[in-house]
Amino acid sequence: MQYDLVIKGGQVVSGTGTQKTDVGIQGEKIVTVADGLRGAEELDASGKLVLPGALDVHTHFQLPFCGTVSADDFTSGSRAAALGGVTTFIDFAIQAKPASVLETVAARRAEADPKVCVDYGLHAGITEWNDERAKEIPAIIEAGLPTFKMFMIYKGQGWQSNDGDLYAALRETAKYGGMVGVHAENNDLIELLQAEADRDGLTGCYTHTLTRPDITETEAIARAINLAEAAGGTLYIFHMSTGAASDILRDARAAGIKVHAETGPHYLLLDDELFKRPDGHHFATCPPIRKPADQQRLWERLADGTVEVLATDTCTFTSEQKAMWNGDYKAIPFGMPGIEALLPLTYTNGVGAGRFSVNHMVALLSENPARIFGLEGRKGKVAEGYDADVVLFDPGLKVTMSAETHASKCDYDPFEGTKCTGWPVTTLLRGKVIVRDREFVGKPGDGAFLVRKPPAFVR
Repeated sequence: MQYDLVIKGGQVVSGTGTQKTDVGIQGEKIVTVADGLRGAEELDASGKLVLPGALDVHTHFQLPFCGTVSADDFTSGSRAAALGGVTTFIDFAIQAKPASVLETVAARRAEADPKVCVDYGLHAGITEWNDERAKEIPAIIEAGLPTFKMFMIYKGQGWQSNDGDLYAALRETAKYGGMVGVHAENNDLIELLQAEADRDGLTGCYTHTLTRPDITETEAIARAINLAEAAGGTLYIFHMSTGAASDILRDARAAGIKVHAETGPHYLLLDDELFKRPDGHHFATCPPIRKPADQQRLWERLADGTVEVLATDTCTFTSEQKAMWNGDYKAIPFGMPGIEALLPLTYTNGVGAGRFSVNHMVALLSENPARIFGLEGRKGKVAEGYDADVVLFDPGLKVTMSAETHASKCDYDPFEGTKCTGWPVTTLLRGKVIVRDREFVGKPGDGAFLVRKPPAFVR
């Protein structure tokens, strides 16, 4: 049989093994993985790793936030994703009161659908909990959004949920197989520490981390886990930043509580000494980057499977937007670019540094997020029946990261000067080559909205 496209002679990597073989693609699907295949078009993958496209389950493109809008829109952000070997991302439809969540989802899809260069999904962001929101849950899940986000901070933004709301949402979504993700920080404690910093005249960027010490995250995560256990719900922790929180997570999972978590490259590779630089405000995220000891513990928890997902929390603000802080650390637009760097940074600093195998990397970036977020059987593997989202990765290619070469609209790179060994060179989205030899050859509209199904929790 002659296939539409065959990827020849690469090392096909899964979460459990690696084999040198061919991949046969018909239309949008992988139809076989076997030796000796022939295709109308053939891609030579000799010397390359053949990886499933990565899934970044935490992005914020064209997000209104902190008095501005994040600089990477759905086109520039998804183009950067493709160049970095990310073929699926999940962004957010954050309820803009008084609109309903479903109205917000429809509006967000109208923004994204014509622009996306890779496939995408949405989390439903709930900013108020009441009887109307509870009634919406089945319809939201039916629309393909089985995952929700609630905020334990951002009271001033009008997003914060109280503990009763979070408990009720965990209980209600559990009836339909949904999952509630949280931004877990203790708002009251942060406000107290900020008031004390104001009293003491602390104004520099480093005050951002001083007013958000580890306890502001660990307490909130422990509280959210307790609420999830009591409510019988499934919980996801977005952007875990502290080593202590990863230990809390480990113990909760060992006790059978239904909780998953992610961390990101910025928490693994950047530390809070950067806030002391003149451009330190460029590195401000929420939660903040932490200490080297936190980095080490998070790497360990990634390696042992406690933290199951790596995601970027991409939220791009240019240096002009970041300058809006004007010396007030509380007014910094929080976020950085990162989606293009997810795969190469993980390979270089995870696999290349001997922290875990390339197979475990595929689990963290592809298989686990597909399973946890309702895309198993379609995304996350180079296997028969799956979408032909495939990345040819050159493990020996050396690239120095720079704002001059990245695809983001950001005029700085938080990883500027970082040397990577290993980089994606070709990306396929559902059988179509959208990056060839590190050049983007796709177009807006190549991507599609993914209707996700409620996944069963797997410990």
